[in-house]
Amino acid sequence: MRSTTRRIEPCDCQHGEKSAPRAALVARAPHGQNGARVVRGWRLGLRNARQGRCSLNCGRLSSPENRGTRVADSKGSLKPRGPRGIWKATVWSLQGLRAAWAVESSFRLEVYLFCLFAPLGLLLGQSAIERVLLVGSMLMVMAAELLNSSIEALIERYGAEHHELAGRAKDMGSAAVFVLMMNVLLVWGALLGPRAWQALASG
Repeated sequence: MRSTTRRIEPCDCQHGEKSAPRAALVARAPHGQNGARVVRGWRLGLRNARQGRCSLNCGRLSSPENRGTRVADSKGSLKPRGPRGIWKATVWSLQGLRAAWAVESSFRLEVYLFCLFAPLGLLLGQSAIERVLLVGSMLMVMAAELLNSSIEALIERYGAEHHELAGRAKDMGSAAVFVLMMNVLLVWGALLGPRAWQALASG
C-alpha cells in the first residue's frame, strides 16, 4: 500500500502541538479506504501550510511575528459580521482617524477646510443631489489622504532609505489626492460658477 509524505509546519496558535500530529497523519495517510476524505483533508492542510496558517484551519497565522493574531474574516468573507464585529471595525476606524489627526498635518488642514466649506455647500446647494456633490467631493479628498498616509506609513515601516519604487508609490498616492482636489474645484465651479456669474451680471 503506497503512502505519500509531505512536511506541514505546525502553527503557533492555541492548538499548539495538536496541529502537527494531525497534519502529519493526513500527509502520511495511505490511499485506499476513505481515500477521498483523506485527500480532501490533505489538500486543506497543505493549502493552509502554504498560506502560513494552522493546518486545523483555525484561521491563525503560523509565522512567529504574527503569533496569536487572527486573520480578518477567517471564517469566510460571505458570512456577515455580527454586532461585535461591526463595533470592533468602528473602533479601529476611529483609531485610524485619531492617528491621522495626530501625525498628518495635511489631514488636519483638510478637516479644517471641510468644516469651513461643508456648511457653505449645504447652504448653497439647491437640491439634495447638489448638496451631496458639494460635500461629498470634499469627503473623497480626506479619504484619499488617509489612503496616501497609510501607504507612506507602510513604506516607512520597512526603512527610510531611498528606493525608486517607494518614491513612485508615494508620488502616486499624492497624485490621487491632487486629482480629487481638482474634482472639488470642478464640482464647485460647475454648480456654483454659473450662479455667481449670473448674480454678477444682474447686479
